[in-house]
Formats: sequence, structure tokens, C-alpha cells
Amino acid sequence: MTRIAILDDYQNTARECADWDSIPGDPSIVAFHQHLPGEDAVAEALVDFDIVVAMRERTPFPASLMARLPRLRLLVTTGMRNLAIDMGAARAQGVPVCGTALLPYAAFEHAWALILALAKRIPREDRLMREGGWQAGVSDGLHGKTLGVLGLGKLGAKVTRVAHAFDMRVIAWSQNLTDQQAAEHGATRVEKDALFRESDIVTIHMVLSDRTRALVGKHELALMKPTAMLVNTSRGPIVDEAALVEALRAGTIAGAGLDVFDTEPLPADHPLRSIPSTVLTGHTGYVMQENYALSYRQAVEDIAAWLAGDPIRVLNEVGD
Repeated sequence: MTRIAILDDYQNTARECADWDSIPGDPSIVAFHQHLPGEDAVAEALVDFDIVVAMRERTPFPASLMARLPRLRLLVTTGMRNLAIDMGAARAQGVPVCGTALLPYAAFEHAWALILALAKRIPREDRLMREGGWQAGVSDGLHGKTLGVLGLGKLGAKVTRVAHAFDMRVIAWSQNLTDQQAAEHGATRVEKDALFRESDIVTIHMVLSDRTRALVGKHELALMKPTAMLVNTSRGPIVDEAALVEALRAGTIAGAGLDVFDTEPLPADHPLRSIPSTVLTGHTGYVMQENYALSYRQAVEDIAAWLAGDPIRVLNEVGD
């Protein structure tokens, strides 16, 4: 019997989001609702499974783990890119990695949720109301403020359109951004240091790579206004986390809205959890009902196609 593992199903919704019973052969399907911490735990849990469905990059699959899963024959990831999977190692082991679509707007919506929560002090006011209080402080308006966009790609462009609805000035920077490209989205291209100096809110929309790792560090944070805020819905390591903690504790920036972290799940004793000027969510920018329904439905399609000998949406071409 084919055994299928669904990893990191934190909300216990995977089985409800797709017709897993349509997979031929009456396979045994097991959903893991808790994160498996560390390679040893993952290897032990998955050693008897033929097919693994991974939710985005929640569980890494390096070459060392792949070598410990001799029964693995198919790896499915939600999304069409997963930097946590060693594609070459999977290919060498003869394991195809298949992907799924994800909705293109989820992270941009979440970025604005964090921006508004920070500016309007929503978490603080909500807590106070539930405790019987009334008006803890003063919020900030967005009209006329400057939004700095790091990465003016598809998501950054969507963020910019919303900023215009708030009558904000938008400036942008990335390594390859041109003045013309920025102007096409109603933004002004500036140099990186200028973006951090001038912005009231900096929002990050870049892919993690060697060029962007620790792109926002001690130097950049020191350039920011003491009233400015940082929002990251992309990948944690783009920001030097230790430098950010230091800046928030010192009050050299006013706050941060974070959905992504260096280590995920975020450790319970992590210092970011105790800093009151943060709004934190647990990498939930893409955790929407519509996204889960789309990605798990296509995961089922990937499995059925592979079982039929005609795999689809293959991210690493495996030779004969």
C-alpha cells in the first residue's frame, strides 16, 4: 500500500481542502499537525512513507535527510519554488519534486494588515478594550507619509497601488530597479540608504538569495527615523534579526510588523515575542482558505498524475 504523509498541517485542514479519496489505489494518508523539530525527528517520522506533501518551506529537505528516506518516491511542495528542498539531491535519488500554484496576492494583503495594525496600534487597543480600558494612546495617520518598498516586483507593485489610495508618497529600491520601472508603478527610485532615511514605513518584498540575505542590517536600521516602522512578509533572513531586536529595544525605530523569522516556528522564548512595539504573525501571510484549497487540490492532482506515470508540475527533472 502506498503511504502518503502531509506535513505541517497546523490547522488540521488539509484533508478538508481536497478530495484525497480520489487518489487511486486506496493509499494510507497521515497528516502531521505539529511541526517535526529537527532532521532526526523528520527522518524517523517519514522513513516508511512513499510520498510526502510539504507545506511551503516549513520543513527543510536537505541532501542529508533525503539520504535517510530510502522509501521516498515522490515529494510534493505547495508553491512552485521551495528553497528548503535540495532539488539536486532529490534528482540524484530519483525522486521527482512536484509543485502547485499559490495565489499571487496573499503576502501583499498581509503586508497591509501589518502596516495598518502598526500604524493604528490595533493590537494594543484590542487588548485594552478586552481588559475593560479605553484609549491607550495615539495612532499615526498614513496620509502624506512615505512608504519605502524594497523590491518593486509583482507584490511590491500591488503594495504601491494601495499606498496611493492612502495618498502616500512611495519610494522604492532594489538592485536592478530603474527609474522608468519605478515610475510605471507610481514610485520614485532612490538609493538604498535614502530609502531607509526617508521612509516612515519600510516594507520588504524580495526573494531570499545570497544578494538579499541580511540586506537590512545594523547600518540600514540606524538610518531609519525613530518614528519609522519596518514590515517583513518575505523571508526572515533578509533582515539581521539580532540587529532588529537591538534597534527595537533601544527605540531607535518605532516598531516592526513581522510574519517571517530566521527560525520557524519562532521559539517560545525568542526576544521578539516580548518587545511591545512589534506586531507578530506566524508566517500566515499565505495561510488563507483559498490558498489551501488551491494548493492541496493540485497536490492531489500531482500525486494522481505521478501514480499514472505522467507527472505534472515537476520542479526537478528526473532522468530515466
